[in-house]
Amino acid sequence: MISTTRLDLLPLLPEHAAEMAAVLSDPALHTFTGGTPLTPEALLTRYRRLAEGSPDPAVRWLNWVIRLRDDHRLAGTVQATITLADQSAEIAWVVGTPWQGRGIAREAAQGLVAWLATEPVRTVIAHIHPDHHASAAVATAVGLTATDELHDGEVRWLLHFPSGHPLQ
Repeated sequence: MISTTRLDLLPLLPEHAAEMAAVLSDPALHTFTGGTPLTPEALLTRYRRLAEGSPDPAVRWLNWVIRLRDDHRLAGTVQATITLADQSAEIAWVVGTPWQGRGIAREAAQGLVAWLATEPVRTVIAHIHPDHHASAAVATAVGLTATDELHDGEVRWLLHFPSGHPLQ
């Protein structure tokens, strides 16, 4: 578990699927990423697969649900895919529509990046649609910087841990 001021990031479990299906049910959440909201059954299948972990031993799939500590409700997810070979972590976040605009994504992503700084990670990467200004603001708040690189139409954002990072 990762804790921040208002949030607990709990390791994602299949048991979270029913509540998360409601959290992620707004089609507007898919404006920049594509797709449609998953049914509780489809999300359960996905969460089971994610909980099993990556089939590649050189890749770690790490997924957490965001729980608002005061009301004990789930509000979104954060994730990191760590590639051990290059010590990079690709991160992403999503917060359900009713909880947006309250700094939850920023706080959850800051907690995640702070945790990644204790792991064998030198570079943190996010891919953000150029028109997704809220996600760009989150990336900026956690120390990532936009690059000129595009990956599948999304801007690549990077954070290199400083030379004082424990791995350097």
